[in-house]
Amino acid sequence: MNSVDLSRMERARLRWRKTVNVIMLSLTGIAALGVVSVLFLILGYLILNGGHSLNLNFFTKLPTPVGESGGGMANAIVGSLKLLFLAAIIGLPIGLMTGVYLAEFGGKTFSFVVRYTNDLLNGVPSIVIGIFAYSLVVLPVKHFSALAGGVALAMMVVPVTVRSTEEFLRAVPNSMREAAMALGASRWRTIATVVLPAASGGILTGMLLALARVAGETAPLLFTALGNQFWSANLNQPIAALPLQIYTYAISPYDDWHRMAWAGSLVLILLIVISVSLVRYVTTRGVLKGAS
Repeated sequence: MNSVDLSRMERARLRWRKTVNVIMLSLTGIAALGVVSVLFLILGYLILNGGHSLNLNFFTKLPTPVGESGGGMANAIVGSLKLLFLAAIIGLPIGLMTGVYLAEFGGKTFSFVVRYTNDLLNGVPSIVIGIFAYSLVVLPVKHFSALAGGVALAMMVVPVTVRSTEEFLRAVPNSMREAAMALGASRWRTIATVVLPAASGGILTGMLLALARVAGETAPLLFTALGNQFWSANLNQPIAALPLQIYTYAISPYDDWHRMAWAGSLVLILLIVISVSLVRYVTTRGVLKGAS
C-alpha cells in the first residue's frame, strides 16, 4: 500500500469522524432544545391561562367565596413558605450530616445499607409518605397541623440532600484533606473548615433543588396540613399551602376558581425558578471569586 492510498484512507476516516461529530452534536442540541422547549411551553401555557388573574389582591387577600371578586392566595403563599421552612430546619441538617458520614466516615456494610435505604426512600411515592406522616404525627394528637406537613415534606427532602451532599463531598480532591491534616487539623476540623466550604456551592444547590422538589407536593399535605381558608399563626393548626389551594380550586366546578388555580400554578413555578436561579447565581459568583 503506497502513500497515496494511505492519505486517501486518512481523509476518509477524517470525513467519517466529522460526519459522526456533526450528527451527534445535532442530536444532543435537539435533545437540549426539547428540554428547554418543554419548560417554556409550560411557562407560556401558565401565563396564558393565569397571567390575567395576577394582581395585588392575589398576593395580599384571603380567598373569597364563589361569586365574590377580589380574593387572593396570600395565606397559601405564606403557608407554603412556612412549610418549606419547617422542612428545611428538620430535613436539611439530617440529610447534610448523613451525606457527610457516607462520604467521609462510611465503611462498607453499614454505609451500603444507609445508601440503599436512602435510595429506596427517594423512590417512595409522596402519598405513602403522607400516610406515614399522618400516622406518625396527626393521629397521636388527633388533629392536622403545619408541623405535620413540615415533617412529611422533610422526609422527602432528606434523600435528595443526602445524595447530593455525598456526591459533592466525594468530588473534593483528597489532597485538600491531606494538606489540612498535615498541618495538624483533626478529621472533623478538616471536614468543617476545608471540605465542606469547598463543596458548599454544590451542596447548597442540591439542598435548594430538594426544597424545590417538595414545594409543589400536594398528596402529603392532604393527609397532614389539610388546608385553611384563613390565616394560621399557630404551627399546631391546619395551614393553607399553594399546592393544596391549587388542587382545591382545580377540581371545583367554578370558572373563577379555575382561573385562580392557573394563577397559583404560575406563581408556584415562578417562585421555584427565581429561587433556583438566585442560588445558582450566588454560588457561581462564589466559585469564580474563589478561583480568582
